[in-house]
Amino acid sequence: MPLLYIQFTAAVLLSAILTLILKVAFEKIGGNLYTSIRGGTPRAVGLAPLTVLFLFFTPPYNFLVAIIGIFAFFDDLIGRRKINYLPIELGQLSRGLGMIIVMVMGYFYFGPVSILVAFMVQPLNIADMQPGVAVSTIIVMGSCMAILLYLVSGDPYLPLIMIAACVGYAPLDFQGKIMMGEVGNHSFAVSLGILFALSGNFLFDSYAWGGWATFFFVFALLILTSILIAFLRQKNLQKFLKTQLKIPDPVFGDYVMDVLTGGGLGDLLRRLIFKKKSVVVKNRLGILLGFRRLLYNPHSVSD
Repeated sequence: MPLLYIQFTAAVLLSAILTLILKVAFEKIGGNLYTSIRGGTPRAVGLAPLTVLFLFFTPPYNFLVAIIGIFAFFDDLIGRRKINYLPIELGQLSRGLGMIIVMVMGYFYFGPVSILVAFMVQPLNIADMQPGVAVSTIIVMGSCMAILLYLVSGDPYLPLIMIAACVGYAPLDFQGKIMMGEVGNHSFAVSLGILFALSGNFLFDSYAWGGWATFFFVFALLILTSILIAFLRQKNLQKFLKTQLKIPDPVFGDYVMDVLTGGGLGDLLRRLIFKKKSVVVKNRLGILLGFRRLLYNPHSVSD
């Protein structure tokens, strides 16, 4: 235990120091690493906790985190650059490739659950759009995983290291003075997904149906994480859904669906599925479950 305290403290301090260094550096470098949001905010400062996670996480999990982090950082560097004749940006393609690599490599350690590990980037990416939400989510869910892994395995090392990396970074994020960027929220997302998968494996590996039980367990945690993010962001999401998407009187189900399916990837899938059609949801249960947001097509002619 004393060694764990030393490692936790070292991770917090290293994350805090790197965060301050990158904040100052990105302010001077500018370009895509510095956004005009809130009067000027360094983005991609999540490179600091990524570095800590890579150094302190045990193999092979640190390599999975590093892979998604590197591909996501490429998106932060190049910005919103379109690909000719394709409905996707170069940065989105990079992040997508990173997710696929995590799924393929993660399959050797987690099986089909690796798909959910990679998909964790969706809700954490939405969480990072508001100061303090992503770090709050990581700290809350990471604490839950620390308790669970301690109970089922006696070893809370990985979740505590993730929390440490987040705690060192968090103060300036809560103040809105820095942004994680894709590199930060993607790295934390895969880290959290790994913890979900490990917890499921420890809980269910002794059963013949352990693989499927772990898959649905991780899926349930993904949904729970999305619900937490929707709760933390509900005021902003309400305004966004009403003013930008013209969804009247949005309900909590709409907020959760926005966290699960919002952003560029979700809109691309809607475009491919619905083309220019508009889907109207009038069923009361469908409205409560957030189907108006789920089926909202920003590319429809009527919109």
